[in-house]
Amino acid sequence: MDLVERIKQVLMDPRKTWVTIATEPASVQGLYTNWIMILAAIGPLALLLSVHSVQLAIALYLRSLIVTFVLALVVDTLAPSFGGTKDFIASLKLVAYSFTVVWLAGIFNLAGMLGELAGLIAIVYTLYTFYLGAPLLNRATPDKTVSFTLVVVLCAIVLFFLARFAFAGLIAAPAMHPAVGMSLR
Repeated sequence: MDLVERIKQVLMDPRKTWVTIATEPASVQGLYTNWIMILAAIGPLALLLSVHSVQLAIALYLRSLIVTFVLALVVDTLAPSFGGTKDFIASLKLVAYSFTVVWLAGIFNLAGMLGELAGLIAIVYTLYTFYLGAPLLNRATPDKTVSFTLVVVLCAIVLFFLARFAFAGLIAAPAMHPAVGMSLR
């Protein structure tokens, strides 16, 4: 599948796209090299262009790659509690494709603090796409999808705060620059 075409599908018709994604064979390596590593680079590259900090860009990129994996582990662990089945690849697909719009919104890091509104809108759409994909990837039964999504969101918030603290030493000095915006929050 062409990367640009898949991005359009995820953005324009996520409900239909999840059906396709659920049936596609995948591997951790394939998801990372063909989707996650490419899209997760958008925000850090935009920051690199606006803030000119290689250290910050690398730290944010690594943080994104790690958080994606750990959140997929959380999703996989929680799935049986919400009527779903354990399947790490399906969990990674759910997290990775749900994050698409947030990673794309990383381009607004070029606008500094003004890009935060775009980031908030992207987060809301990410939650929506996760909600749509959860029952299709056997992560939750339809009647428990809302509660599953809310629990995953709470876990994601905790995970992002923990990751922010873990990477604090690498990103503390550049974080004072006004162009950094939401990407560090």
